[in-house]
Amino acid sequence: MRLIVISSSRTVENETEIVTQFFESGLNTFHLRKRRFSRSKTKQFINCIPKMYHDRIVLHYHHTLARKYNLKGIHLSKSHKKKQLKTWLILKFLRFSNPNIEVSTSYNNIGQLLEPNKTYKYSYVFLSPVFDSLSSKFQSGFTENSLRTALEKSEYKVIARGGVDVEAIEKAHRIGFEGLAFYSAIWKKKDATTEFLRAIEKYKSSNISIE
Repeated sequence: MRLIVISSSRTVENETEIVTQFFESGLNTFHLRKRRFSRSKTKQFINCIPKMYHDRIVLHYHHTLARKYNLKGIHLSKSHKKKQLKTWLILKFLRFSNPNIEVSTSYNNIGQLLEPNKTYKYSYVFLSPVFDSLSSKFQSGFTENSLRTALEKSEYKVIARGGVDVEAIEKAHRIGFEGLAFYSAIWKKKDATTEFLRAIEKYKSSNISIE
């Protein structure tokens, strides 16, 4: 079961050092989602991460850097998918140099999980918000039964996002998700590394293997 951490959208002191600690502790997939980062700022962030961990990073922006740094993958937003030809060409370019590069996207509708996976051939997709928000009063619109049914019918590997914290691990596994994406539960804590380690320990205590 995948354990994914999405970068904070705000500036975090010593963020690259914290992310490196995540990798050292067993994190295999980190989504670098910095909408306001320029290409040069994105490069600067990646350069601060030890090269041995570059193949665990997924980019949300400046996708062509995935080839330069031999990164794990790229994530496609709605705006990327609207520019279908440009995105297709970038993907072809990236897959030429790395046929195993991972491609992900985000959905917020169960019906989207039943659509065929042909155009971009996603490795996995995020579904959100699966659980009630941790940072606001926003609530999930999904029931456990509807989620389980959709996951059983979907050809996608689906990652739970939204309201995900340590206590959601066992429930997400029981419903049938392929993994969880941590965001607020990690970055809104005073000590992000400690909270991440709590998630690792929860996986282990629940006998859930981490991918």
